[in-house]
Amino acid sequence: MQIGLLGKANVGKSTFFSAATETDVASGNFPFTTIEPNVGVAYVQSDCACKHFDLKHENELCVNGTRLIPIKLIDVAGLVPGAHEGKGLGNQFLDDARQAEVLIHVVDIAGTTDIQGQSIPVGTHDPLEDVAFVQDEFDQWFIDILKREWDKITREVDQKRAKLTDGIAKRFSGLGIKDYQVQQVLQKQDLITINPKEWNDSNIENFVKELRKNTKPMIIAANKADLCKDLDIMKKISDTVIPCSAETELLLRKATKAGIINYNSGDKGFKINSEKEIPAPQQKALDLVNTIFSKIESTGIQKILNTAVFDSLNLITVYPVEDETKLTNKDGVILPDTKLLPQDSTAKDLAILIHADIAKGFLHAIDCKTKQRISGEQKLKHGDVIKIVSTLSRG
Repeated sequence: MQIGLLGKANVGKSTFFSAATETDVASGNFPFTTIEPNVGVAYVQSDCACKHFDLKHENELCVNGTRLIPIKLIDVAGLVPGAHEGKGLGNQFLDDARQAEVLIHVVDIAGTTDIQGQSIPVGTHDPLEDVAFVQDEFDQWFIDILKREWDKITREVDQKRAKLTDGIAKRFSGLGIKDYQVQQVLQKQDLITINPKEWNDSNIENFVKELRKNTKPMIIAANKADLCKDLDIMKKISDTVIPCSAETELLLRKATKAGIINYNSGDKGFKINSEKEIPAPQQKALDLVNTIFSKIESTGIQKILNTAVFDSLNLITVYPVEDETKLTNKDGVILPDTKLLPQDSTAKDLAILIHADIAKGFLHAIDCKTKQRISGEQKLKHGDVIKIVSTLSRG
């Protein structure tokens, strides 16, 4: 699973990436510091199943009953107006971002960078302009894809060589868009029964914008929120918007790694390690962090990642095990793994995700919380612990 970080230059994408993945990447106060996409592993958080069973286990991905679930995060090249026409690094940007299942648009909510990504005084640029321009770039990209092929699609439909849904989905297959997603938008906009030859530009543009929203959901990371003079501006943003401070998260993670403080991503504060002597500059920085926490309840980074996976994508966590009584794998490790699946996924879907051979020989599954046998068509719930019973083991 891949989450894309996007936005114009110098809004803090690379800092967000570094804070979320604890990976050092190039950052600088000029456009296109990021040329090639940075790819790393970040973690979303959910209650570990160990809480339900009231058991203790040694797993570095379980921290005091909170399970850390790895996801792929990609920080792509800086975006400028006209990217869909190839301006700046536009073609590369769109190609890097196309496979992302959800997009995090990092916005300088404090207005300290102009539309081209150059530094300016706080509050002298309208961040709403950035929100609009990035949405427009993606919408125009989608519109261009469909309009280039529209005459061919209408001929295919007219000659009954293809259904409209299939014809459109085929053109967007490179973005991972499925037939059913196209069908949903066609029905929502009452276009399913209209001959495509009768569509006007407005029909095409409205359809494509809705398709983009449904298939590439976007979360606004209102970065530099600690510098923003009036956070009420976020109320004017229609997408999901969450205030954040990537620099603060990065500072806290580095201080934790150095043993100066105790902090877990998503916490609403930190504790200073009394056994550690803190130099004056670092103490000053931590004092500043406390003032930031008084303005925004957390750094926002973890909340954004969690929202992307569990709210925008509606994914659930499931724990597959091989021993339903001890909740272990074949090596005796308790609750060794966590899988992210779409809501309404079935036990058979889980088997397919684990291994093709296990799915091929699927007999039934066991819900380890209820001790009940369940069928392959049984829908799974968030936090389920499941044993798959199969005639075949993984290859």
